[in-house]
Amino acid sequence: MAYQEILYAVTDGVAEITLNRPERLNAWTLRMGAEVEHAMRRANAEPEARAIVVTGAGKGYCSGADFDMLQGLQGGGSIDASFSDLGEPAPLSTPLPKALQGPYSFPLALEKPVIAAVNGVAAGLGFSYMLYYDMRIASDRARFGTVFARRGLVAEHGSAWLLPRLVGMHHACDLLFTGRLVDAQEALAMGLVNRVVPHDDLVPHVRELAREIATQCSPRSIRIMKRQLYADLAGDLGTSVHEADREMVASFSAEDFREGVSAFLQRRPPRFTGR
Repeated sequence: MAYQEILYAVTDGVAEITLNRPERLNAWTLRMGAEVEHAMRRANAEPEARAIVVTGAGKGYCSGADFDMLQGLQGGGSIDASFSDLGEPAPLSTPLPKALQGPYSFPLALEKPVIAAVNGVAAGLGFSYMLYYDMRIASDRARFGTVFARRGLVAEHGSAWLLPRLVGMHHACDLLFTGRLVDAQEALAMGLVNRVVPHDDLVPHVRELAREIATQCSPRSIRIMKRQLYADLAGDLGTSVHEADREMVASFSAEDFREGVSAFLQRRPPRFTGR
């Protein structure tokens, strides 16, 4: 598959997706969105990919919606969002609610962890999409902002539901009502990102993190734990405990459990199959 606005490669068990419009600070287009979803679902279906990394080419991560696209919408125009050359994306197979499998929330329904390597500004759409990834690692040069209030817009694509769950209601109100940009250290203090690393170390750091997950952790375990985490957002404690106990018992007869114990006892790297 030849993508036009992203780069895609799988190395050492890690699928890397790079937003590739550096001359526009990787401003988001409908084409880019379609390619990112296609590539993520592709990685989800490829056995050799066990973790997914998303980053941006050049100086920015994603500066938000492409301004030409916004101007077209402002003028009442319509935008063609059909990209038949991409073909049908790989299907999702998950018992998660449909709301967690939508055009923006689908990363939550992937079986593999998705990690954002935020190398520069992440604003507007670039900010919103990033919220649906499992982990966010920031360069010390990264900046984050919703900017919606400064464009006459609103909290888009479910960000008003997800953002308070990540940073708390008080920080969500701050980010949404002011539309200001915060630096990487403030984003870390809010809990918006997992960690901040020196800019030149960002991509190697995230690649190594993803490679460690891909080689040292059971794909079966991660698949089930990710489903537990997001299904439990809309569930109750009793259901969560029941499902966890059921899955734990099932793990005892799984191939990955036997391999994990054997690798530990034999003091060698595990060779997980995901079964």
